[in-house]
Amino acid sequence: MAMIPRRVREAVTPELLKQGNDLAVTMRILAPDDPATDAPDLRSSIAVTGPGEQTPPYSQPGGSMVVPELSVAVTVGNSDVRYPHLIEHGTTKMRAQPFFWPAVRLQQKKMKNALKRACRKAVKENWGSRT
Repeated sequence: MAMIPRRVREAVTPELLKQGNDLAVTMRILAPDDPATDAPDLRSSIAVTGPGEQTPPYSQPGGSMVVPELSVAVTVGNSDVRYPHLIEHGTTKMRAQPFFWPAVRLQQKKMKNALKRACRKAVKENWGSRT
């Protein structure tokens, strides 16, 4: 990572955030309606966290963490919404209503190709720089 010029890394970050936001939109579309009308909204707990930022506490998957450089995290849940894993995988009393991983699988190829294009473009435009 240290060998990649800073300008190349910075040029890729906007595409990372764009793809993360696209994934979050797909998750919001696929997310089921909340089981109780007075419950905090599952869809509004879907968050996109950029490089160097902290994910929300109690978010799924992984909980609170700092997102590494050249990464983006799309998480579901927060301190008010602590049940996304139960919706995704189901319980003994409730059937599973997957929305997180189906959205990832649905968008995976598109995200991968867009990031490859962004990396190629950033390298072509910025590789000769020393910073």
